[in-house]
Amino acid sequence: MPILDAQTLDFFSRSPEQTRRLGMKLGALLQKGDVLCLSGDLGAGKTTLMQGIAQGWGTLDAVSSPTFVLVNVYRRSDGVNMYHMDAYRMADASEAEDMDIDSMLENGVLVVEWAERIEAVLPKACLWVKMRYIADEQRGMVFSVRGARSEQLLSQFRRRVFGG
Repeated sequence: MPILDAQTLDFFSRSPEQTRRLGMKLGALLQKGDVLCLSGDLGAGKTTLMQGIAQGWGTLDAVSSPTFVLVNVYRRSDGVNMYHMDAYRMADASEAEDMDIDSMLENGVLVVEWAERIEAVLPKACLWVKMRYIADEQRGMVFSVRGARSEQLLSQFRRRVFGG
């Protein structure tokens, strides 16, 4: 089983479809106030994972990288929103402070691509996903927890993916 310890999960995806399916399992577990931090180089699969997360969470909105608009908002029929932020073009964490992250968390779920660029202004409690390119169709992902809610989230996610 690909577990490093109780607070870390190492996963190897063999295709974009598998990455999306993994995202769907994670997205189905997200609750208002949850924060996911996605990190990794260009082409690591962050947006592909995000497409699955949004689908599993329950939005019918099309998912695309918000690189130029900074934040995309995906809706769900119960009125809860998913905020998809891309910090790639932000100069520093202070630019993200102006985005009113607290308000986003009151109204929904926040997923941040390139989260390491604005880590200083993100909530301490969040689930981190470090992604890496391995080969054309293959990606590596390391999920790690910070805080009690993310610990619970990773535990539930582990059960959905591997059973038990």
